[in-house]
Amino acid sequence: MRLYSDQDLFEALKELEVIKLDLLQEVYNLSLEGKIPFNELLLRKDLISDANLGKVIAELISYPFANLEEITIDEGALKVIPEVYARSQEIVAFKKDKEGLHLAMVNPANNQIKEFVNKKTGLPVKVYYATSRGIENGLNLYSKDVKKVFDEIIKESIEEARGTKKPEPSIIKIVDTTVQYAYQNKASDIHVEPSDIDSVIRFRIDGILHDIVHLPIELHSQVVTRVKIMAKLRTDEHQSAQDGKISVKIVSENLDIRVSIVPVVDGEKIVMRLLSERSRQFSLQDLGFVGDDFKKISDAYQKPHGMILATGPTGSGKTTTLYAILKLLNRRDVNIMTIEDPVEYDIEGVNQIQVNAATNLTFAAGLKSIVRQDPDIILVGEIRDEDTADISVNAAMTGHLVLSTLHTNDAATSIPRLLDLGVEPYLVASTVNIIIAQRLVRKICVQCRVSQELGKVEKQDSEEFSSTLPEEFIKKYFGNLDNVRIYKGKGCSVCHNSGYLGRLGIFEVLVVDDEVRAAIVAKKDASEIKKIAVKNGMRTMIENGFEKIKDGTTTIEEVLRVTKD
Repeated sequence: MRLYSDQDLFEALKELEVIKLDLLQEVYNLSLEGKIPFNELLLRKDLISDANLGKVIAELISYPFANLEEITIDEGALKVIPEVYARSQEIVAFKKDKEGLHLAMVNPANNQIKEFVNKKTGLPVKVYYATSRGIENGLNLYSKDVKKVFDEIIKESIEEARGTKKPEPSIIKIVDTTVQYAYQNKASDIHVEPSDIDSVIRFRIDGILHDIVHLPIELHSQVVTRVKIMAKLRTDEHQSAQDGKISVKIVSENLDIRVSIVPVVDGEKIVMRLLSERSRQFSLQDLGFVGDDFKKISDAYQKPHGMILATGPTGSGKTTTLYAILKLLNRRDVNIMTIEDPVEYDIEGVNQIQVNAATNLTFAAGLKSIVRQDPDIILVGEIRDEDTADISVNAAMTGHLVLSTLHTNDAATSIPRLLDLGVEPYLVASTVNIIIAQRLVRKICVQCRVSQELGKVEKQDSEEFSSTLPEEFIKKYFGNLDNVRIYKGKGCSVCHNSGYLGRLGIFEVLVVDDEVRAAIVAKKDASEIKKIAVKNGMRTMIENGFEKIKDGTTTIEEVLRVTKD
């Protein structure tokens, strides 16, 4: 039974004015043409976050909203309902108190489920609306602790696994369980590293590597063999690096995994990058763009031609930012083409080309072909050589909107970098619309966030804060240092006791205005260009970080960690 119609949701979003009307209308029309649910298309296009959409729908259907990504789920309440039933009915019991059992449901109007749970538990049932993705996150808590699971698997058939060349069921189970738990914990990478005593599995979560489990060293080579088979790599090659790809079905998603295996001193090391579409479903606001910065980017991508550059070190979220912009530009009446290394994940309606050195399909060669394909918008994965820079700038000059990345420390340094790549100053000045420099910081877990005065935190942290940052910044954002209130996460079950959950960006957004253009043509250095940009309203990355420390989004330690040169 449907609680609301797509028309109802369209009207509610139109009234709230949270999405531009032309974009909202376009997605609504697409949903009618393609018979795809309107709410799903809104999420695919990253026009609204899952949580915000959930709030709108809950208001529309007059049920309270349960955001299961931010609620501490009581495991005692959760296990009141058997996992099989909870999964089949898409429900999660998240709290038990004097009011009864609090139940999150995709369809809270289903009285049969409510009556069944009431009858089975003997408890009054209070129902809430939750999104499918929220329910999926809640259901993950039924899983056992990963270390216990591995202990059970290893105990099951350790003797059979030792000394065999063919992967036994236990090895298959180890690899499958590793991928499943990495996905559930929103890990971006899985590392399997051999040593002389054991094999350690590590997950990169929110940019930080965590040791997850240690396996007996006897099993390492068989895990490697199993991964090679899944990735269609040579199992008899142990002395050279190999790259491959695995596709697996996880919950409701086809998960692509990029595999890299290299020989190290104690064997072969595996790194698996999880290319989850779920992890890329971000709007610009979710990524951390707010206020003036959001408006500057919005103005830049609506121009018909010119360049948008994202800059920062590897792993700073540049590609995610460009993908978020690309999704907003992705319409049926435009031809979007990309050249990437690698293609992170498929975007429906976008023509994506994978760089392939073996066939001489480089960025420059691919870009030459793209400009002959009548594109409106071009994404170049990275400008790393003179040819790519030259073709990208010329494409931007001749009526195309070009999005690309550079490896520079801040926004202003991108200008001399392009000049070093042989682009003439007047071409840089006339083509670059905006430069976004960024880093990723971990967000404080909202479930265990606490505040404290800076004067009462550990002396070492307080001294580092005041010694690392200019005094005028501290005064500007915090006033008297003795009265500064900061935030941190204590650690809880939701954030795996880290105090952090998820990441967002800190940015500096440099708009190439007339004054900056004049400085570029005059070949002024990066520091002069930065001064002009700051005078004209650019917030530096450290200032943007300060704002996010002050509003309790992240911590001093995180901002200092990512902004130290």
